[in-house]
Amino acid sequence: MDNNAVPTKGNLIRAKNSLKLAKQGYELMDKKRNILIRELMGLVDQAKDIQAEIRTTFTTAYAALQKANMELGINAVADVARNVPIEDSVEVKTRSIMGTEIPLVRYDAATRAPAYAFYSTKESLDIARVSFERVKDLTIKLSAVENSAYQLAANIKKAQKRANALKNITIPRYEALTKDISNALEEKEREEFTRLKVIKRMHS
Repeated sequence: MDNNAVPTKGNLIRAKNSLKLAKQGYELMDKKRNILIRELMGLVDQAKDIQAEIRTTFTTAYAALQKANMELGINAVADVARNVPIEDSVEVKTRSIMGTEIPLVRYDAATRAPAYAFYSTKESLDIARVSFERVKDLTIKLSAVENSAYQLAANIKKAQKRANALKNITIPRYEALTKDISNALEEKEREEFTRLKVIKRMHS
């Protein structure tokens, strides 16, 4: 028999304390889950907005690129593209939301000077360049939002699992243990009371 289940006042106090802690743990885990869900819903909305803007910007960028290819020639546009500097300023840090590490992406978003001379190109190439830079900015932002959403979803699942374990296993177990010990102690007190009454009657 489990020593903690032996019907003593000490075990009853311990069982009640464990039940109280389990209930507090469930409330905290439930609050954490709800906070993370709210954060996740906000990120999902952000991701949808960014994806919609990327689609629109891509459409503008490709239309301008096609026009530039026709006006300047594919080889001339390809030469310009080869001179575009590689993006190497991206830096990833993290912040914590209820113990969940969320990526923070930082990079140099300053508009860079074009890698070509204006006099030798057309406006269509400028539009394509600006649009593709915007797509890059949005893609970096989207990657951070989607990664954050993934991390939050994983932690919501963990919090839900722990909350369910507390609600369906731990709390009922300590409730049953508290009730069993209380009933056993009450039964002992009744037996003791009856025994004392018998002894008193015998001596009177």
